[in-house]
Amino acid sequence: MLAGMADLKDKIVLVTGAAGAVGAAVVKAVTAAGSLAIPADLKAGAGVDLAFDVTGEGEWQRTAADIARRHGRLDGLVNAAGIVALGSVEQLDFATWRRVLSVNLDGTFLGCKFCLPLMRTNGGSIVNLSSVSGLVGGHNLAAYNASKGGVSLLTKSVALHGARLKPPVRCNAVCPAFLEGPMVDYTANMARDPDKARQKMAAAIPLQRLGQPAEVAALCVYLLSDESGFITGADLPIDGGLTAS
Repeated sequence: MLAGMADLKDKIVLVTGAAGAVGAAVVKAVTAAGSLAIPADLKAGAGVDLAFDVTGEGEWQRTAADIARRHGRLDGLVNAAGIVALGSVEQLDFATWRRVLSVNLDGTFLGCKFCLPLMRTNGGSIVNLSSVSGLVGGHNLAAYNASKGGVSLLTKSVALHGARLKPPVRCNAVCPAFLEGPMVDYTANMARDPDKARQKMAAAIPLQRLGQPAEVAALCVYLLSDESGFITGADLPIDGGLTAS
């Protein structure tokens, strides 16, 4: 186990979006903390054991049934699957809007809905990947803002429901700013000058750098662990001070 990391010994944790930068970092971190990680994404392969589409209700039902059959329970869920699309409310086409909302918000809803029953016996913790873009707006992030804002408020609803259960199921949202990885690369590459765009993103953060997926993963491990047992329904920015300014 990594020094100073919260303990997830003997816990079973499903991580969606495991092929992405954050999802892969979460899988690595929860495994290092002693958990049995179940990495999931659209396609099975290196670092992905379970293949399914988070936007499909039937696929979530089959996944939950498979976990119940194999393990009998689930202790943690990290909804890390997500996509981004640039566009203002006027520029964005409806199909793109629906796709972003489907993956980011519907996928998170379905994950909470079908995994929560697996946590009823022993309690558990759900961590939803929101974003600072779920807390503040951007002129060219209409769909992404809406989807992540929905994730943050859905998280609060799930948390209040989970708090009524005995034992409780906690639910929190992690809200990163710009992170090193494909999503920032995509955003920068849409600009006329990608290098200048990356510099501008870093300069917007008070700590003057982009975040690292491993830093987000460490926060997810803490929220999955018993050490965070009094935290639920929270939006936790991990943003280098961006939302403080």
